[in-house]
Amino acid sequence: MKEADDSTLILDRVAIGYDRHAVLPEVTLRLARGGFTGLLGANGSGKSTLIRTILGIIPPVQGCVKFPCIPGQNREPVLGYVPQRESLDPIYLLSAFEVVLMGVCGRVGPGRRISANERAWARQCLDQTGAAELTRQQFSELSGGQKQRVLIARALAAKPDFLLLDEPTSGIDVSAKQAIMDLLKRIHQAQNLTILMASHDLPVVRQSVQHVVWLRGGIVEEGPVAELLSRERMESILDLGIN
Repeated sequence: MKEADDSTLILDRVAIGYDRHAVLPEVTLRLARGGFTGLLGANGSGKSTLIRTILGIIPPVQGCVKFPCIPGQNREPVLGYVPQRESLDPIYLLSAFEVVLMGVCGRVGPGRRISANERAWARQCLDQTGAAELTRQQFSELSGGQKQRVLIARALAAKPDFLLLDEPTSGIDVSAKQAIMDLLKRIHQAQNLTILMASHDLPVVRQSVQHVVWLRGGIVEEGPVAELLSRERMESILDLGIN
């Protein structure tokens, strides 16, 4: 089928929200395999709720989320997730390496010993995100930008086909933000990885993604970045004049 060849994710008139209350009453969305998509919207617009629904953390109010099988592999895509903030209690003295090892657990299975090969892969993921020197450091003592690198490494340790990130540059300084975005663009180009990134930062989205999904007032608008973030379209979406 054509949709299986071209799409990683399909939502067809899916209602998304909490406790039977739809924040987004009718989401129709199709993400192309290998694309880099930015998810925009004001606070409370439903960005995190949409991502958590795609991940299966929150069930849809109505409808279902579909993941077409990967061509030639007869399986749904593996999902990797980078949360906005990781709430690992500092009382648990986890190193950066131990946090990254969490990413292999879905593949290894609960209660099973993590092999030397999987440990080597976790170290490779830390190296890939420029965080190899953080291996032995306590996660709770890292800076915001360092934590984001470790969390991206954890997501990559799952060997995902589809990476979802919730505000990965929120609360970090400008240089760390640029480093994170350069990392994501490099990973996307090298691995042809499908990426959906929620963000409130228009310049970051404009410079990094190929496609934009914009949530406003329960409505979903989408299109190529050059089209949806054009002056005229943004004036229409934001209902204001841009000087």
